[in-house]
Amino acid sequence: MENIRTPKVENVRLLDRSSGQRKATIGTLYLSATHIIFVEDNPETRKETWVLHSMVSSVERPPPTPSASQLILHCKDFRVFQILVPQERDCVDVHASLVRLSRPGVYSELYCLSFNPNVNKEQREESWSFISPSADYRRMGLPNNLWVSTAANSEYRLCDTYPSELFVPKLATPAVIVGSSRFRSRGRFPVLSYFHQDTLAAVCRCSQPLSGFSGRCQEDEVMLQAVMKSNPGSDFIYVVDTRPKLNAMANRAAGKGYENEDHYTNIKLQFIGIENIHVMRSSQQKIVDVGQTRAPSMTDFLWGLENSGWLKHIKAVLDAGVFISRAVADEGVSVLVHCSDGWDRTAQACSVASLLLDPFYRTMKGFMVLIERDWVSFGHKFSHRYAHLDGDPKEVSPVMDQFLECVWQLSEQFPCAFEFNERFLIAVHTHVYSCQFGTFLGNCEKERRDLRSRSASGSFSVTENNNFLFQH
Repeated sequence: MENIRTPKVENVRLLDRSSGQRKATIGTLYLSATHIIFVEDNPETRKETWVLHSMVSSVERPPPTPSASQLILHCKDFRVFQILVPQERDCVDVHASLVRLSRPGVYSELYCLSFNPNVNKEQREESWSFISPSADYRRMGLPNNLWVSTAANSEYRLCDTYPSELFVPKLATPAVIVGSSRFRSRGRFPVLSYFHQDTLAAVCRCSQPLSGFSGRCQEDEVMLQAVMKSNPGSDFIYVVDTRPKLNAMANRAAGKGYENEDHYTNIKLQFIGIENIHVMRSSQQKIVDVGQTRAPSMTDFLWGLENSGWLKHIKAVLDAGVFISRAVADEGVSVLVHCSDGWDRTAQACSVASLLLDPFYRTMKGFMVLIERDWVSFGHKFSHRYAHLDGDPKEVSPVMDQFLECVWQLSEQFPCAFEFNERFLIAVHTHVYSCQFGTFLGNCEKERRDLRSRSASGSFSVTENNNFLFQH
């Protein structure tokens, strides 16, 4: 509350640009510790507009007009509000408050950790326990005589961005696991993401090798051999590098790079060509700019959409998922997927492939399990990518937005294959950004454990009856 200079301003006019509203409504603007609230003066409707501070992407203060000062609120869910304030002094105060409140500096300031409603312990535990990657691995038939759980990352000893529970080939010894981890960026060694019970092929994930121009690691080579041998029906594996080949080659100059097929004799290397987070951030901004143009013509819109490259990037992610799923289901060949550090493009490719391979992930519960496994547990950088905290803007990128659009594109083509529609996807998108639930808190499982998110916040999940559990 100490960041709120003016908690209430009357005779404010609000225009919701994103809804196509043409005439501003008059009402009272309130600033709370968690929300911006606008209440219409009309006694018949008294419509209320609530916006979480964490959903505000930016606050502009254009030059004042003769009649009022103004603020433009750009939200992370693409809503845009124009606020007209009668007095310049009030406008300055509201602007300063919103800039500070929308950019928390520490986790304790986030909504899910600063708000403590009266929710009983049983409800909170139910919301967390309903979505379980462990149960999903059991559903896949794991552990078995090919894949086993390893304690190598207990207490996050080998890789602090991986989950503590990992499945590796049964043939992989502790020495091989440790050696492979040391040879992979951020210690993210090859582990199982999805196991196909019909073909015995697997989708595995990791980060790029620290190979440089000529480096090699015997343990890592043995690790990939073990991945291959965990699929009795194949004598090779695909290694899918989701980056453009030129990008992967450039990383070799920094001592990283990609697998040398002369050293890994049992692999077939495939580059997909998904661009990096900086290209994706720029692409999304271009398409947002098109959407915010006042009364664009269809020609302007289509030109802007093409110029943004957004759909080209969506196709690249879908292409990766299709290649992996066909390799696993049709060819019966296991696939190892990586990008640079294995937490952005790798998550996209693995989760799209799983969605294509397994109808369970096309249910509401299964979809949340998929996100929990391939994104939350495996260390996608939610706080950095979606600007939960005030930090480096170059770390922000719409990685999850792209995955959700891929799912939407598939659901538009095959609506009967999905238990949910775009309303559910929009709800997931909103709460990836909202900081309302501890599910998407932090950048990895270890961070959430250290923050005690399970006891301090609630989970975004669904119940057995497909109702949302909006537990805080």
